[in-house]
Amino acid sequence: MAAAAFVLTGGQSTRMGSDKALLPYRGATLVQWIAAQAREAAGSVALVGAPERYSHLGLPCLPELYPGCGPLSGIEAALRHSGGGWSLILACDMPELTPPLLRGLLEAARQSDADVVAAVAPGGRPEPLCAAWHCRALPAVQAALSSGRYAVRGLFSQLQVLHYPIDSEMLTRNVNSPEDWLPCRP
Repeated sequence: MAAAAFVLTGGQSTRMGSDKALLPYRGATLVQWIAAQAREAAGSVALVGAPERYSHLGLPCLPELYPGCGPLSGIEAALRHSGGGWSLILACDMPELTPPLLRGLLEAARQSDADVVAAVAPGGRPEPLCAAWHCRALPAVQAALSSGRYAVRGLFSQLQVLHYPIDSEMLTRNVNSPEDWLPCRP
């Protein structure tokens, strides 16, 4: 059963010094490569972010109603456009994501009554940007944004979150700086 997948294009990339989404990776940009992993797992994919900045990549790109308010704004846009059910929501800066991991996450979500099913590496905490979000979480997301509460993990206390254990910290490792990116460079 197909699901909607969304890749959040990221914020200002200030620590990286350039747009992380557009870094060259495996013959494409990082965001295109992650979108390909998501499409293989879910069946469809769209980017969430400024269309004027990313539409040249050849992928559907959704604008945010709350730009500049962090990842929660991207989650809101994805859930609002999802058409219902489960949506796979991913950050653009996790180069080790794989279709099997993402399919497993979606399957766990489909068998769950949770609002969010989030990947959790050993000894880690839930990763809200490697997660399946159900459309029923949208009102809580919108209420948080409307009241100026932008922390995604802070919202978790209001939602039923199921932890999806994964084997390795590397699978959900973010690249936030040139030092993080060094081992990933093509």
